[in-house]
Amino acid sequence: MSNANYPRLILPTGFDERRAFETPLRGYLSEACVETEDGLRYPVFFVDPVRLAQDLESVVQLGEVCLAEPGMIVVPEVNLETMEKAVQALWREGFFSHLKPLVPAAKNGFIERA
Repeated sequence: MSNANYPRLILPTGFDERRAFETPLRGYLSEACVETEDGLRYPVFFVDPVRLAQDLESVVQLGEVCLAEPGMIVVPEVNLETMEKAVQALWREGFFSHLKPLVPAAKNGFIERA
């Protein structure tokens, strides 16, 4: 039987109301993790389509051939509601079973969202 509290989104240290307000304006959130019931944590990187296009254009101008981030998840808007819905949907689809968890699965550097 699975625990309804998992998987859960673990936000970066210092993620407060102000950062929650500013994140959709920035169009991305890095340094987040998804924690499973067994304590494993998977790094995730949320980005919206506008920011993704801007970042891709920048790296191409620098002569790079691609843009990649571990656990990149593209969402229409980078806000808490959308990120949490994306985590739940991707969990149901088995997305995280294809990723390598962080080692060790320490909680240092992250705050937990209740």
